Amino acid sequence: MHVRPWSTVESALRASDDGIPDAENAKLHGVALKTIRRWRRDYQRRSLPRGQSHTSARCPRCENGVLDVAAYAELLGWYLGDGHLVEARREVLVLTIVNDQKYVEANARLVVLMRAVKPGGRPHVRERPGAIVTAMGWKHWTCLFPQHGPGRKHDRGIVLEPWQRAVVEEEPAAFLRGLFHSDGSRVRNWASRRVPGTGEVRRHDYARWQFSNRSEDLLELCGWALDLAGVPWRRSSRTHVSVSRRAAVARLDTLIGVKR
Repeated sequence: MHVRPWSTVESALRASDDGIPDAENAKLHGVALKTIRRWRRDYQRRSLPRGQSHTSARCPRCENGVLDVAAYAELLGWYLGDGHLVEARREVLVLTIVNDQKYVEANARLVVLMRAVKPGGRPHVRERPGAIVTAMGWKHWTCLFPQHGPGRKHDRGIVLEPWQRAVVEEEPAAFLRGLFHSDGSRVRNWASRRVPGTGEVRRHDYARWQFSNRSEDLLELCGWALDLAGVPWRRSSRTHVSVSRRAAVARLDTLIGVKR
């Protein structure tokens, strides 16, 4: 990371391109001679990408940046399920998602998703007992996640803006992947029934997907997205959306994959 403003680096590189000697260039820009030489080595001889891409990514909402719709839809599901924003210094917000450490592929995918939504971003990954914390700072997270607010999500209304609903309508499977891989699970259930005419009791085992949350708004969003994806579902309890029919479970398996 550059201590000097990037405008200073660019100006020094232009001066070097114009043939100004390193010592004079250093004095002109108020930096050390070795700093000028390092900039020339990195950006002129080694042709490394110029600029701090992790801080210069353009916001898709307020700066006409490009949005990776599929990655955003999935990250939105993760944010609504297990994510939150933390205010840091200099108006930067940190998107933080905590996930069980046993899901190695899912934790690696979170890094990919954050980088896709904020091109050039540098997610930070750290361990805490039993969990992996994936986080990345950006001043524009509230542009992309306007649902941010004080308190827990289930204690306040969660409503998607029209442009977010359009994203989910375009990528319902990605949104469902984020929701179910954050606050959902795929479990084995069983039921018993008596065979008519014989009295025999038989046990039936079956797979079931469940999305669990105390927010009525999030449960309704999950059901809406399942409808968009053509997956039958039901409310199995006040806090659960369940996908239990064999064909529906198979379809959801295909759409979102098993969490690993």
